[in-house]
Amino acid sequence: MGILKERKKLNNILKKTKTIFLMAHKDLDLDALGSCIGMYLILKQKKKDVYIIVDDKTHELGVEKALIELEGCISIIKSSDIDKNLNYHLSKNLLIVLDTNKTNLVQNQEVLEKIDNKIVIDHHDIGGKTIENCLMINDTEVSSTCEMITDLIEFYEVPIDPYYATLLLAGIVLDTNNFTLKTNPETFYKAYYLTCLGASAKKVQYLLKQDINEYTERQKLLSTIETINDKIAFTKATPYAHYRREELAKVADTLLFFNNIEASFVIGKINKETIGISARSLGNYDINRILSKLGGGGSTYNGAATFQNTTISKVEQRLKKVIKEESE
Repeated sequence: MGILKERKKLNNILKKTKTIFLMAHKDLDLDALGSCIGMYLILKQKKKDVYIIVDDKTHELGVEKALIELEGCISIIKSSDIDKNLNYHLSKNLLIVLDTNKTNLVQNQEVLEKIDNKIVIDHHDIGGKTIENCLMINDTEVSSTCEMITDLIEFYEVPIDPYYATLLLAGIVLDTNNFTLKTNPETFYKAYYLTCLGASAKKVQYLLKQDINEYTERQKLLSTIETINDKIAFTKATPYAHYRREELAKVADTLLFFNNIEASFVIGKINKETIGISARSLGNYDINRILSKLGGGGSTYNGAATFQNTTISKVEQRLKKVIKEESE
């Protein structure tokens, strides 16, 4: 359901609260960060005390650049700092989760138990491990959570600095793979609207710039591609290489540009103990349906899953089994 259709419910909750914490998924990307920033500005206009929770120890390159530039401008805290910032009237506290609806994907699951009043604003499919006992504002038809928050910014006529508009635009560009996936006229309009507010396409490209060494490493993944049913591209890293989550995602994006490929899956080690899958689809394969069977999730068009203390070969076997079941 569109976020503007839920604005009355949203406003009713906001009127009763004073202190609001914003939290997105682990391993922030520019859609998660941009939507948090946009919501932060909306709530500040409503005279709320607002904090963004960021527990990630490392960040993808664009997020790292943005966080450095935002230092001192936005109230960003760790989840361990929540207690000292809570309103003494517990009913006046609110948690807003953005860009995920899964309990196991948020920055810190303990925060979900700490604050009773909750709102979820997300564009990914609802499934297993979805956050309960909250106002769920979920719109799987939009490109990104940044697009949803831009709807609110326009409706409430929130004045925002061009740099913040740029972060929102960057989130849209990221989640649409530069307007090639899950894009409709409303998506282009929101990009136009943010540009009218001063968003810089040049700055977006700066935030999305890639590290040349990481790019070179990713190219190695393209040398081991295999196809399933001639429509699904699949590749995996060696057990000795480590990739950041966003690197696996970029490879999955790239695979969709090959002829006849409708979905892609990339497996690689994220760290010594963790193996990740990043997946993309043009729409004919439901990524969320496939990855949810492996403990992951996402939307029809994109998603991810992680596995602890196993091997790439075992993850590959499990993934191919699920894909085969879904293709039959």
